[in-house]
Amino acid sequence: MGSLGSSCQTKVAQWIAECSGLLQTTTVPGLCRRMLCSTLQRHKAGPFQLSKFCGGLIQANGAITQQNRYFYNMNKHLSGKDSLEPSEEKVGAFTRIIEAMGFTGPLKYSRWKIKVAALRMYTCCVEKTDYEEFFNRCQMPDTLNSWFLVAQLHVWMCLVRLKQEGRTGKYMCRYIVHCMWEDVEQRGKVMGINSAVLKEDLKRMVENFYAALFGYDEGILCDDHVLAAALWRNLFNRNCDDPRHLELLVEYVRKQVQHLDALSGEDLLLTGEVSWRPLVESNARSILKPLSPTYNDEGL
Repeated sequence: MGSLGSSCQTKVAQWIAECSGLLQTTTVPGLCRRMLCSTLQRHKAGPFQLSKFCGGLIQANGAITQQNRYFYNMNKHLSGKDSLEPSEEKVGAFTRIIEAMGFTGPLKYSRWKIKVAALRMYTCCVEKTDYEEFFNRCQMPDTLNSWFLVAQLHVWMCLVRLKQEGRTGKYMCRYIVHCMWEDVEQRGKVMGINSAVLKEDLKRMVENFYAALFGYDEGILCDDHVLAAALWRNLFNRNCDDPRHLELLVEYVRKQVQHLDALSGEDLLLTGEVSWRPLVESNARSILKPLSPTYNDEGL
């Protein structure tokens, strides 16, 4: 009996040592501590129950280890070629240095050609848009601010498309915005707006413009509810009681962005020519193949 008791005590000590080692590998140490705290009580009931206790703990730890291996393999898989991180345009060290100093590095095309294309694209936003139809269907007042709100919506859609063209597209985006502010200031002067009032209006428009860009970006990435809320805040100035107007504009933005995505990036950077689908169409979900513009760089 003495030898049997000593052998049981030896096995109990081994089991406790094994369970103590599990504390360093398991992901639920609080549970293991509570289970180990009851070992002395289970030892009083006999070594058989203690072996069941340790066996269950080892089995649970094996399941946790297997689950950890699953998540490790999943993370390793996502960190490979199927990573969701967007690929950045590769630039040299010299280009990164001069751009960090505020200058523009070498681009895909000459800056003069890009500026001409940017001016054409902004002209398409202004001259190829039927503002009268927007004012009538959306019940917007015929004012300079209403014109600007419609124009900035089309400018934003062009910016969304151009940002897919790397550093050259981003440079073109900056010049389009520059052309827009020069045009707005010139139109204000032609309308005879006082210089002090025009300055305050421009300041307010700049703030609203960048707030609208953020709202529209969020809307185009989310569902129609978020996009409708952005249009209600920015285009309608929170003054739209007819949900059909919001529905019309949401449909218009979706189909225009789809239409611009079908355009060739090379043609956009070289010509700046864009066309707009009508505000109201019988089949708005149809995909229209845009015509390829002709590029003529004679004299540039």
